[in-house]
Amino acid sequence: MSQATFGDDEELFGEAANEMREDVEASLEEAWDALPSADDVWETDADNVLGVLNGLNSALNAGDAEDHLRDAKKWFTMGQRADAFEDADDLEEEIGDLEEAIEDISDAGEQVGELTSTIPALRGTLEDAGPAEDEEDEEEEAESDADEDDEEDEE
Repeated sequence: MSQATFGDDEELFGEAANEMREDVEASLEEAWDALPSADDVWETDADNVLGVLNGLNSALNAGDAEDHLRDAKKWFTMGQRADAFEDADDLEEEIGDLEEAIEDISDAGEQVGELTSTIPALRGTLEDAGPAEDEEDEEEEAESDADEDDEEDEE
């Protein structure tokens, strides 16, 4: 192999390494963009708790962020194994941050999903708790009759 060919190979490898880093960075940017915004998670137009929970559950979707993260990790791993990156600590840290954000969103989504299924059952339990309406009406009538009897006795 001649010296000129080796020099060309180094130049090509450098270009490939730069492109690989750009691919990782682009995938990370797309992943961050695919996450729900803070306002999507915080603000609501719902009229009741179940509406709030359903809206929040919809907002807590990492969507395509997981796919973009996977692409970033794939290219990052290739670049690391090829020793193509001079300094990849920033990429590794950002990948970790993104993984943590996606995990937090997923955990919150699971918790909201549990509440979404629990709240209607809790409402039903609370509506069914205590005396039935017919029993309440009978008790009110009995109290009213007793008050009338007391008034007649006083006269």
